[in-house]
Amino acid sequence: MRILYIVLGVISIFIVAGGVFAYQKRDGILLSAINKAKEKLATKYDLDLKIQYYSFKGLSAVQFQNIILQPKGKEQLAHIQDLTVSIRIFPLLFGDVKLGQILMNNSAVTLIKKDSTSNYDFLFKKKNRDSTANDKAETNFAELADRMLKSVFFKIPKDMDLQNFEISYQDDSTSQRISIPEAEISGGDLKTKFLLNDHEAVWNLEGTVNPDGKEMYLRLFSDAKDVELPLLRRKFGLRASFDALTFRLNKVDRKNKELLSLSGEWGFENLKLNHWRISDKDVLFPEGLMSGILNIGKTSVEIDKESKVKVKEFEFSPYVKYVHKPDKQLELAIHTDRIEAQKFFDAIPQGLFHSLEGIRVSGHMQYDLNFALNFKKPNEVIFTSKMDDKDLKIEKWGNANIQELNTAFTYIAYEKGEPMRTIVLGPQNKDFTPLDQISRYMQISLINTEDPFFFSHNGFQEEAFRLSIATNLKEKKFKRGASTISMQLVKNVFLNRNKTVVRKVEEIILVWLMESSKQVSKKRLYEVYLNVIEWGNNVYGITEASRYYFGKKPADLNLGESIFLSSIVPRPKTGLYSFDWTGHLKSNMIRYFNTYGNIMVKTKQIGVDSTVSNYGFYQVELVPHLRSARPAFFDSVQTDTLDLEEGEDNFLNLDETTEAHKRSLFDKLLGRNKEEK
Repeated sequence: MRILYIVLGVISIFIVAGGVFAYQKRDGILLSAINKAKEKLATKYDLDLKIQYYSFKGLSAVQFQNIILQPKGKEQLAHIQDLTVSIRIFPLLFGDVKLGQILMNNSAVTLIKKDSTSNYDFLFKKKNRDSTANDKAETNFAELADRMLKSVFFKIPKDMDLQNFEISYQDDSTSQRISIPEAEISGGDLKTKFLLNDHEAVWNLEGTVNPDGKEMYLRLFSDAKDVELPLLRRKFGLRASFDALTFRLNKVDRKNKELLSLSGEWGFENLKLNHWRISDKDVLFPEGLMSGILNIGKTSVEIDKESKVKVKEFEFSPYVKYVHKPDKQLELAIHTDRIEAQKFFDAIPQGLFHSLEGIRVSGHMQYDLNFALNFKKPNEVIFTSKMDDKDLKIEKWGNANIQELNTAFTYIAYEKGEPMRTIVLGPQNKDFTPLDQISRYMQISLINTEDPFFFSHNGFQEEAFRLSIATNLKEKKFKRGASTISMQLVKNVFLNRNKTVVRKVEEIILVWLMESSKQVSKKRLYEVYLNVIEWGNNVYGITEASRYYFGKKPADLNLGESIFLSSIVPRPKTGLYSFDWTGHLKSNMIRYFNTYGNIMVKTKQIGVDSTVSNYGFYQVELVPHLRSARPAFFDSVQTDTLDLEEGEDNFLNLDETTEAHKRSLFDKLLGRNKEEK
């Protein structure tokens, strides 16, 4: 609690003066220290500090009565009826101010927010920049962390007896109160209780603290099951409960001025979360433990490679390093030893990945991920992902049964999270088209635009991930994805449309299993993909798309029509905007056609003769009933401006104009060349 920290910090200022000078003038020195504290709080935080009574008690203790802390012009923030604080004499001789004992009775901290103002605004007040400060002073994270740790541990007393402490929060819609009837530290042993709203919920805090050795062990647990943490549900829509949380700080090692190491562990038992951004139902983490070392350098923070995370029987080693200067850099790594693969799936929290629930596998797996990024050099990003799963075998699929792709199955098309249509993927559906009945132009053009290495990769493309990261960093927004056809297929067929932060992880795991099991051929995956993806408003699958735009069957699609259909897959509802009112493609599409047409020629997927008319650009013609209305400005166009010959004003009559004649006139109207290479 920062507020308590401020209060105790102020009190420690009083104690410094009183503990050092055990002389006749110590009362005057104490008064001076209190006045300085009042002045500092008023100047820095706009806080009024009032103390009804204070005096020395023995050599190193000071007693206070009725301490009031109140922001100017706002509600009272804190009140302490009785407080006695002592400092330890021996550490004081070496310049360290360490608390010896705290006795506190009947105290309260009251946080109140009304409309947009609160009595704790000062906590977020920006500090005024000191004009005399050295702008070139170097940041030293190790030194900063060391000072913070000393500040915390020096303020933990050897002995403490706290009676009737309360902290409450109130705003226009919420009111919560946590009370501590009694808290005790005796010989380093800590024991207390937290009561929410008078026994609505009870948490126990037990452990040990060793301020001199900077060691600590804390265990927080509730008296009952599924007790939610206060405020989170009302303020953030998050329901969170747990059986126990544990934290242990084993060692603080200041190796040198530029390196501080903290070793310890953090764990939980039956942690339950519920938030729509995570999952549409409760997510239960049965047990977990992270242990390791946190290295804090002069300009870096690192989770050591020897650190371990264990969830049930699954264990992996994470590595994280952030460098702040001279360039901001981030490194991430995950490593697992060779383990039984089922341990990984057993460790997945219940309710997190619906599609994987009930899955059973045999065999082993071993995984390594390495990522490194210099934020100033995004093109040099490093990303490698390696999975050793040679003997992995799927014994039983979970809720997402990948084997169903080999047979006729029902697919539900969604629109903004709502089911739109039910589509049968199989011969029972007259609009289902087998792969060998789809135009070869359509097959190769979509592969080139969506996933050129689909038939050779294992579901993922490392280079695509690297390019996506680099592009998005340079553009400073999400500009490029890295989804393969396999990933898109899994997302469309097997995953719900809830946009949770973990859905992409679920998608990646399913794609890995689908590709590694090889239970469904690549050709079948591509066939299903072509028959399920969206191509327009309520237009799903290649058969509907061919008929909708061109009145054709998939087998009859030419090169230009295939390139066009491939171009709109990322944004299917924009397909009609690519056409002008005559039913032909707008000139801004030519570059796209030339780009992918050239690729297909160079890779010898199509012949050189296909370059005629910009790879079929001029042969793409939208069905008449989907064309937009003729623009009004067209009536004012002068025929002499377009150099029209007699009779060309009837060009809209399709029965009276030759195809070549129409194209020539369209080119004049739209400013296009007949043959753009």
